[in-house]
Amino acid sequence: MHDITHRNRAESPSSKTLFKATAIAMVVGASLLVTTVLPAEYGIDPTGVGGYLGLTQLNAIAPQEAAEPVEDPMISDAQLASLLNPVWKSSAPLRNDTLTITLGPNEGAEIKAQMQEGDRFMFKWEAQGPVNFDMHGERPNAGDEFTSYWVGRNKTNANGAFQAPFEGVHGWYWHNGGNQPVTVTVTTTGFYEKLYKL
Repeated sequence: MHDITHRNRAESPSSKTLFKATAIAMVVGASLLVTTVLPAEYGIDPTGVGGYLGLTQLNAIAPQEAAEPVEDPMISDAQLASLLNPVWKSSAPLRNDTLTITLGPNEGAEIKAQMQEGDRFMFKWEAQGPVNFDMHGERPNAGDEFTSYWVGRNKTNANGAFQAPFEGVHGWYWHNGGNQPVTVTVTTTGFYEKLYKL
């Protein structure tokens, strides 16, 4: 029993040894802070070691990268302008149009507005019965390609505002899936070249 107690005391570090190890760890940590962390992260190099090792260059790169503007390919010039300035101006006169189409059973038809990028209008449409619709746009000479903005089923009306993300024709396709004719009336107010039936 006496031998085991004596052996455990010999293996445990003394308070003096622990204090010395802690002091050494603090000196090493402070040295690393002054010679590597401060030059690399903050550009502060009191000893000159960070510059010698090239660590101060790490700090110089970050602000240049942050200062470069980030371009989003999905944002057009017109959309960016509307985000930066709440006033939108147009050289075209304000238009008000109302068009009506009648869809027979299982028949579809379109009404479109000819628009330049950034043109906008407010709209409402009403149908005498439920219809399916696709509000979409097509670029000039796009063939069968189009961009859908809003798709709905079994609706009798819709209201909103629209801004053309690109030059082309933008509007609605309605389909009457019922067995009775349905009349759809569209009203638009805004800035665009013309509203017409296809």
